[in-house]
Amino acid sequence: MEEPLCCCEYVDRRGERNHLAACCCDCQDLDEGCERWLACGSLPPGALERIADAVADRLRVPWFAGAVKIKVSLVPPLVLLPVFLHVAALHVLLGFVVLTSLPVVVLWYYYLTHRRKERTLFFLSLGLFSLGYMYYVFLQEVVPRGRVGYSQVVALTCGLVLMLAALSRAKKDPGYLPTPASNEKSSHQGLPSSGVRGSSEGLHGVRGSSEGLHGVTASGAASGRAANGEAKGYSRMSAEEPEGVKKDWCTKCQLVRPARAGHCRLCGRCVRRLDHHCVWINSCVGEQNHQAFILALSFFMLTSVYGITLTLHTVCRGRTPFVALFYCPGAYSDYSSALSFTCVWYCAIVTAGMGYILLIQLLNISYNVTEREARLALRDNTGRRLLGGLVIDTGQYNRGFLCNWGHFLSLGSSPPQRSAEDIV
Repeated sequence: MEEPLCCCEYVDRRGERNHLAACCCDCQDLDEGCERWLACGSLPPGALERIADAVADRLRVPWFAGAVKIKVSLVPPLVLLPVFLHVAALHVLLGFVVLTSLPVVVLWYYYLTHRRKERTLFFLSLGLFSLGYMYYVFLQEVVPRGRVGYSQVVALTCGLVLMLAALSRAKKDPGYLPTPASNEKSSHQGLPSSGVRGSSEGLHGVRGSSEGLHGVTASGAASGRAANGEAKGYSRMSAEEPEGVKKDWCTKCQLVRPARAGHCRLCGRCVRRLDHHCVWINSCVGEQNHQAFILALSFFMLTSVYGITLTLHTVCRGRTPFVALFYCPGAYSDYSSALSFTCVWYCAIVTAGMGYILLIQLLNISYNVTEREARLALRDNTGRRLLGGLVIDTGQYNRGFLCNWGHFLSLGSSPPQRSAEDIV
């Protein structure tokens, strides 16, 4: 029996036992790279990727049952955000340059990771650390000025706690479909090719539900329902869904998806009523967590606007918050005021972006359309652009404003369902 790991030991990516003290030893790729760099030579193909993988594997901190790996994408926001904000507080021109470049860098990194279909903790780390750091600046620089009361600090703190609670709920299971076991996948191969359209995007489904379902043998249908989780309600269609809507086959997860479910290429799973993959929570937004996602955005908007208003009333006295945001002559009179004003502008930029996301989400809910369905409707040219293109109405699930919101508020519950046999 192997001895347990001490706090400074870990099992590396090759399955070998290693120690933190040897983090700079035995790295042939790094040694070869340094030698080529000193000799002004070029690195062999893939050397940088291998070095980065080795560094990411060895970047760990001591822990009780062995050293824990640190996610590299968590580190940059913790270091760069305070540095950039303090530099921006030195002068108004520096503030303009920093606050203009920050959104550009974040959007560039989002485009880079989205194009490579990579999951990253950078945005979640940036969001959580921004909340914590803005709250710290508020307590250290704004509250001591005496213009903010105790009750106002309590209200802001409660808003922050409620937002984090909703965010924690939104991070949970969005409604993943169960992946069939490997020994049950063979039952799906008996499905007739004429009845199933293989689709990983999800709006094109089974053609001719009656003919397709009756073409399967009784034993194959029973085992297929067990493999796809029908016993758990995952391959059933609710009574609220239109009769013309068909289920479809996911070629990647090897299961039959219910209506409005979709496959997330970043998570590698199928999600019930998939809306989109949100990089800010590093998870999908689906049937089980969509309400919590909207709640977290709403609490964030209220808390952020309230904090911005309190800070501007303290730093720029005698002016309304909207005017003070653009004209505050005494903002850079001292470093404390400059840092507070810089953080206000940073919060305003983030709040504007999150406000746009919340607006799109509320409009989509009002028309009972998901972000994924709107994107596919635009691709297939099957939806109507409304409100200047802010919302795409597919017309497939729209039952009116009140019914649409009633349907959204009932997500995650167990509505009356009909089995596939009842539909056929």
